[in-house]
Amino acid sequence: MKAIVCTGYGPPNVLQLQEREKPIPKDNEVLIKVHASSVNAMDWRLFTMRLLLRRLIGGGWSKPKNPFCGADVSGTVEAVGRGVTRFHVGDPVFGLLRGAFAEYVCGAEDRIVTKPANVSFETAAAVPVAAITALQGLRDQGKVKPGDKVLINGSGGGVGTFAVQIAKAFDAYVTAVCSTRNQDVARSIGADHVVDYTREDVTTRAERYDVILAVNGNHSISDYKRVLTSTGVIVVAGGGVRQMLQGSLLSMLRDKNVRGVMARPKQQDLLVLKDLLEMGKIVPVIDRRYPLADVASAVSYLIEGHSSGKVVITVS
Repeated sequence: MKAIVCTGYGPPNVLQLQEREKPIPKDNEVLIKVHASSVNAMDWRLFTMRLLLRRLIGGGWSKPKNPFCGADVSGTVEAVGRGVTRFHVGDPVFGLLRGAFAEYVCGAEDRIVTKPANVSFETAAAVPVAAITALQGLRDQGKVKPGDKVLINGSGGGVGTFAVQIAKAFDAYVTAVCSTRNQDVARSIGADHVVDYTREDVTTRAERYDVILAVNGNHSISDYKRVLTSTGVIVVAGGGVRQMLQGSLLSMLRDKNVRGVMARPKQQDLLVLKDLLEMGKIVPVIDRRYPLADVASAVSYLIEGHSSGKVVITVS
């Protein structure tokens, strides 16, 4: 099979298409013929980090210990292990499996769910990591309730576009912060109010918010606290290493106003997202599509920081 392999710690062109052996599922695993995948922050942010940190994360000195890339996957079940009970050959599925930038990928059956019949493989592939991050950030950490005022900083990216829609599904009042060119996108997916960060600093506004989802890293935690209600919560969901470390540290120090979130694959949450997809309450915003051979170009495009929503990798 063909698969994208990370051959070193250089620029994105170290992501190369190579011929590799087709994996064989273990007892509790499924083999998926991949139709589509998508690129997430964890796929491209590595290329913006210092070499030493990349080596620590990768677990190898000259190249990552596990060279396979990608996590979001949608496709059809090709084979199942002896212990698999939930899926059968031919089932259309989507979920999170390591090594999804490939023609085939294996993984545990509790990392996937059946794809809704009314959405395409490309649409489903755009969902898992970004939407789970938004869901777990808003529901589990932010405890969003109907009527809450929710601020989403970074509403134009993958996590942000899902966060706007999920917050609206929870009946919150949503203020989306994004660039000028992403304002129409934010309104189209349900934002009640849109702030253009190139023209206004949202942390100097008079309004106060019950939940702030910090996807971008252009404000400090103290900045956000200026526009937070006394019982409000700041949920750090990205924004680079500095903001994530700051959020994690304050969370560990029991700061009642700060939480951190990193996507944790849970089949139950995938089922929630499946239902939202099926009902049309979340619709992935897809910016661009690249073929499997051009994953390096897709990563480079995201590093430039100009995407709106998700970048999808088409495989078959």
